[in-house]
Amino acid sequence: MYVRDAKNRDEAWLLDAIEQLGLDDVAFRSRDYVIAVDQESGDRAGFGRLRLHRGDESEENRIELTGIGVLPEWRDRGVGAHVVERLVDTAAAEGFETVYVLTDQPDYLTQFGFAEVDTDDLPPALSDRLDEKREFLGGDVGGLRLPTDEFEMSDRFREAFKEAEPADAAADDPKESPEDFGIDPDSATYKYDTGR
Repeated sequence: MYVRDAKNRDEAWLLDAIEQLGLDDVAFRSRDYVIAVDQESGDRAGFGRLRLHRGDESEENRIELTGIGVLPEWRDRGVGAHVVERLVDTAAAEGFETVYVLTDQPDYLTQFGFAEVDTDDLPPALSDRLDEKREFLGGDVGGLRLPTDEFEMSDRFREAFKEAEPADAAADDPKESPEDFGIDPDSATYKYDTGR
């Protein structure tokens, strides 16, 4: 597994995955995303993006991690952790000292060092964004922040990512029987009578 910047050819896949996972795609631009990819199969496993919020003359620009998602068959394999790490590293490389996240699932991110931010302490651009997210996700959304040099990832996630393989989707699919198609297996024949 590895995490790379999204390419133009990833746009359709990203939009489908965002819709499948019920994530917010406001101001979608595929070039803002990173994607976790299985190097053997080329399958895409997860993604996330950085969204820049420009401040006015009196406020500095802020960066938000958003649209973080992992396909169900790739969960619990360190994919999300590596996507978040890549986003934090990218933000740091672009000169940001702090990254923000607006989420309804803070527990996942606090394990990497993110800390909750009181709504009143959010920068103005992110306060507006918080209202948007609450409307989209149903209200229970809070803010988190992390100094970019304080990201932490456990060895458990690093090891899981090295050996990551998707869950066997076929194991979850119920087996179909002849009865499902209205066939009585005791009386039906499966040979064709050609009349010859």
